Amino acid sequence: MKVKRIVANIETSDISKAKDFYGDILEMDLLMDMGFIATYGSDEKMETQISFLSQGGSETPVPDLSIEVDDLEEILARIQKAGIAIEYGPAEEPWGVRRFYVRDPFGKLVNILMHL
Repeated sequence: MKVKRIVANIETSDISKAKDFYGDILEMDLLMDMGFIATYGSDEKMETQISFLSQGGSETPVPDLSIEVDDLEEILARIQKAGIAIEYGPAEEPWGVRRFYVRDPFGKLVNILMHL
């Protein structure tokens, strides 16, 4: 038996708020929209992972989601243009990532990162 996929589920009464952040800023594709659920994703293949943390690293809060991107500076510029407050960073961490924290439209703390 193998775990094939792990999906993050975020409860909200206004699913449309996901489009600006996850669709427009992060350029994720709308894969499914059934009214009560909208699923965003990409065709990028990744390993199945789940992390358990006592802190977020560098004494930061534990993020709700971590999203790895291929161009952190481009996403950072989009976040700033959208007027979204950066809660941590951008910072180069000793474990080989550059990252920053923001809150998505649902209040979830999101760690956006790129491996160096």
